[in-house]
Amino acid sequence: MTRPESEGLPLRRAVCPGSFDPITNGHLDIIARASKLYDVVHVAVMINQSKKGLFEIEERIDLIRQVTREFGNVEVESFHGLLVDFCKERDIPAIVKGLRAVSDFDYELQMAQMNNGLSGVETLFVPTNPAYSFLSSSLVKEVAAWGGDIAHLVPPVVLEALNKRLAKG
Repeated sequence: MTRPESEGLPLRRAVCPGSFDPITNGHLDIIARASKLYDVVHVAVMINQSKKGLFEIEERIDLIRQVTREFGNVEVESFHGLLVDFCKERDIPAIVKGLRAVSDFDYELQMAQMNNGLSGVETLFVPTNPAYSFLSSSLVKEVAAWGGDIAHLVPPVVLEALNKRLAKG
């Protein structure tokens, strides 16, 4: 299904950005769907110096690589700064974002318009699978911290990492 550059066709590239602290089944669903539409999907893990995450950046990257390995066309790396600069450096013309609700759309539309105005990068909005419409990394961490069952909300390797991290305090 991919179009190799060796055949003279440019690769269709997109980026799925986020903090992924941790990656959830909702994130994974959007990445999987994007991987069917694009030849290469870059998962860009945002570095926010002012926020201390539950997982370090390298741990997040490792978890994402593990759960996306089966797709075969996903590249995972960190970034800081403007997403449009990340896109420009890698010749990525599209951003893929999942939308859970109308409230997501209001914020994401402004970001999409800003990104397009800055660099011409387009944003593709993908409606979230209804099974994950309530899901966020923050909610997963909170429920897990209180001992709730999140096994159906994250991939098994992420559940294991979360349990280990939360057991340490």
